[in-house]
Amino acid sequence: MAALPERVHLTLTVNGEASPVSFAPYKTLLEVLREDLGLTGTKHGCELGECGACTVLLDGEPVLACLVLALECEDRRIETIEGLAKGAQLHPLQAAFADHGGSQCGYCTPGVIMTAKALLDAHPNPSREQIREATAGNLCRCTGYQQIVESIESAAAELREERK
Repeated sequence: MAALPERVHLTLTVNGEASPVSFAPYKTLLEVLREDLGLTGTKHGCELGECGACTVLLDGEPVLACLVLALECEDRRIETIEGLAKGAQLHPLQAAFADHGGSQCGYCTPGVIMTAKALLDAHPNPSREQIREATAGNLCRCTGYQQIVESIESAAAELREERK
């Protein structure tokens, strides 16, 4: 059996930009994003895939970055919370979470927002049940979830208006 190389050298596409990176082959996408690329908006939670704090989009689908090897991400689109705002202008989801109290301590917020973005990209007018189902894997200890649902509903309405 061949030994794994000490480091691998890849170019990952993160938030629309090619990012050359060198890392140990056993590192997760979460570790590479935070430790090697300095993108600390993706949160380090449970490392077991149970809390959703590390959710990013991989080719437009929400994934738990703590469970994905970074090696698997070459030639794929990775989107993190840092890629949502356009300069100083927040993405409608980010603004809605601020306006509606969708985050309190804020630790779970990046993962929830990335999950919500995937939902709204696929279903621009989701029902409350669809929102709850989509975000069921994102645990929050602070808000009680109602403000999260209201924030996503508000952002969905704004995004629909922008598309007109």
